Amino acid sequence: MVKEEHSQSVNKALTDILQYWMEKTPDHESGGFYGKIANDNVVAPDAPKGSVLNARILWSFAAAYNHKPQPEYLETAGRAYHYIAEHFVDNNYGGVYWTVDAQGNPLDTKKQVYAIAFTIYAFSEYFIASGREVAKEHAVSLYHDLIQYSLDKEKGGYFEAFGPEWEPIQDLRLSDKDANEKKTMNTHLHVLEAFANLYRIWPDEELKDRITDLLSNFATHMIDADTFHLKLFFDEDWNSKSPLISYGHDIEAAWLLLEAAEIIEDQEWITRLKDIAVKMAYAAMEGIDEDGGMFYEKDPMANHLIKEKHWWVQAEAMIGFYNAWQISADPIFLAHFAKIWDYTQNHIIDHQNGEWFWGISADGQVMTGEDKVGLWKCPYHNSRACIEILKRI
Repeated sequence: MVKEEHSQSVNKALTDILQYWMEKTPDHESGGFYGKIANDNVVAPDAPKGSVLNARILWSFAAAYNHKPQPEYLETAGRAYHYIAEHFVDNNYGGVYWTVDAQGNPLDTKKQVYAIAFTIYAFSEYFIASGREVAKEHAVSLYHDLIQYSLDKEKGGYFEAFGPEWEPIQDLRLSDKDANEKKTMNTHLHVLEAFANLYRIWPDEELKDRITDLLSNFATHMIDADTFHLKLFFDEDWNSKSPLISYGHDIEAAWLLLEAAEIIEDQEWITRLKDIAVKMAYAAMEGIDEDGGMFYEKDPMANHLIKEKHWWVQAEAMIGFYNAWQISADPIFLAHFAKIWDYTQNHIIDHQNGEWFWGISADGQVMTGEDKVGLWKCPYHNSRACIEILKRI
């Protein structure tokens, strides 16, 4: 069985993460939270503020409060909620802005479905924590925006991005690293996660159908039936457009897909996805290094392995392998969980300056040029990993 020390060390890590974000990140001058803090905790006060970062702060503190009700967690969640509602939600056209400037004025007003999904996810969690009906109404309204504008009513799935008024745009990418394609696995995974969390507070039949449609999209198009790795990028007809393997997404999807089926209590999907979760976890094991950490990505066509070990990959691997052990009782999964947690404590957690490093480079050095807080660097993956493991232990 998992040792008591895992419970203690994970609980301490969770407390430390939340403490860091409460102490270091609130922007007391311009409101909300700083948009960027460097690896050495130097604040960039004029940096833009991202909708994904703010939604993930909201989710993390609402989830932490739901796990262990501490008044300061709910207070921090409330700060995030009000900032998103006042500065990111587009009251004219629906959806949320991608970024606002440091003072909270709209900056990049495109409609990135990924960001809207995270806002639904966060508002739903905050409703559970606070009971504030307006948060639930916001979440449901954003859901309707996605169904109206983003859902591909012919081929299924969700289109990636739109202009400020939901018009078509050329550049659909989430980031410079991504392929410019109309549909992506990553966005679908987080739309599923958002819809499942919304279903907890709003068990609507149409919403349930949308969740099962998404599970079907994954089973049919996104999970490679031979390798059980995920396919990442698609055209509108679901033709795969990239050979890349993302180990972190493989292991994250392994448990998130099953969780969605469990939330809607669909026994057929639960049974099917338990089997898939274990197969995806075995596939993701290919990405584990001898030191216990998990690599970022592989291009099988070029036989090129990106040997960086990012914070979020280790966090998702903790849950994914623990989940696979719970389903299968195969001790190899529990061993991988323990090794990844040891690796994370020894290399990823910044014991000196707080929070977790972005990652470790291929040569074993801390990736100091990356953010400690930023558009992508957030408290959601690591706090969620801790909360999930504590719940499961």
